[in-house]
Amino acid sequence: MPETLLERHAEALRLFGERLRAIGDDQWGAPTPCTEWSVRDLVNHVTGEQLWIPPLVTEGRTVEEMGDMFSGDVLGDDPVAAWDRAASAAHDAFAEPGALDRTVKLSYGPALGSAYCSELTADCVVHTWDLARGIGADDRLPDGLVEFSIKEVMPYADGLAASGMYAAPLEVPAGADAQTRLLALLGRQG
Repeated sequence: MPETLLERHAEALRLFGERLRAIGDDQWGAPTPCTEWSVRDLVNHVTGEQLWIPPLVTEGRTVEEMGDMFSGDVLGDDPVAAWDRAASAAHDAFAEPGALDRTVKLSYGPALGSAYCSELTADCVVHTWDLARGIGADDRLPDGLVEFSIKEVMPYADGLAASGMYAAPLEVPAGADAQTRLLALLGRQG
């Protein structure tokens, strides 16, 4: 199982990186399905999420200890390089021996490293779709990542809208494919 989870995590990071590299110079301010965020805001958010991983997983730090360390702009003048560094360090942290079995102290309480990795993998998959939509790129997601993300999101899908981080789930059309079901769970129209 850990190899599969790490492979899924690496695949999600690669996919987001591919879409990131497709952003045109004039697209950074474009809107995304995340109505509060431009393309740059979205990339900044996902990059920032990766930056949290090494201190939390490898160093055992808490969210409180880190404070606002990664708030604001984490992309600087070279968003692709910032992403590459953050994604590589994040994956390396999860790939350390024993990392997936460690307890990580997150904002909502303690969680296993494997649960944190699963959560961020699914988040990266969905935000890859958001980014693709924002820049007009191919928004098809690999079936394996979609199925993985559905399994990750299903147990807590009902509470996501209440958290304020996601729109209310949408009605899933009869015969919808897995990607449409995943997006509908998260309030996105596929």
